[in-house]
Amino acid sequence: MFALKRYALDMISLLFPELCNACGKQLYHQEEQICTKCLFDLPYTDFHFYADNLVAKQLWNRLPFNTAMAMLYFKKGSKVQNLMHALKYKAKTDVGIVLGNLLAQRLLLGNLYKEIDIIIPVPLHEKKLKSRGYNQSEYIAKGLADTLGITVNSFCLYKTKATESQTRKTRYSRFENLEDVFLVKNIEQLENKHVLLVDDVVTTGSTFEACGNALWKANIKNLSFAALAFSE
Repeated sequence: MFALKRYALDMISLLFPELCNACGKQLYHQEEQICTKCLFDLPYTDFHFYADNLVAKQLWNRLPFNTAMAMLYFKKGSKVQNLMHALKYKAKTDVGIVLGNLLAQRLLLGNLYKEIDIIIPVPLHEKKLKSRGYNQSEYIAKGLADTLGITVNSFCLYKTKATESQTRKTRYSRFENLEDVFLVKNIEQLENKHVLLVDDVVTTGSTFEACGNALWKANIKNLSFAALAFSE
């Protein structure tokens, strides 16, 4: 019976092969979304070991926080960009969960991300959420939660207005574009909590800063940041 089931699965894989979202090559048994070779070859930052990493330094003197990091280096045309594109624009939400699991494993290896009480994904404006159909950061948060055993709250932090794309903006323009656009509701759910704020890609830290400022108004106890990738 097992042999027949395995044969059927092999035939399905032959006719409809699942491809690695990083390199585009066929996935093999027990590989999920990303092939084993790409998982080993991805450009990991190891920022989770160092409190003075590049992401954290961007946020120094901008707002109070416990620690900040990103798991991968992001470059145009890279496997990391392929993964982010699949997650963000191709509805490959399972990529977010797999990478969220991987991110959680990294955080557990270090000593900087301790006593997190709640995970919050960076929210999308309702118009963007409706057009895309999902918030990619929420799936990263779900992957983190699966491994860390911590609750995700996707409703307390929300975006009040649609903003222009951040891609071609300077650091100051990015901050201006996001100033006062995030708010918190149901404050009592966050009071005295250590919040982990999660996003897909961090560049200047402006989104983290804007969200963090809103979260501090909810009387949280502490704030940490984590992203999948860092783009210099």
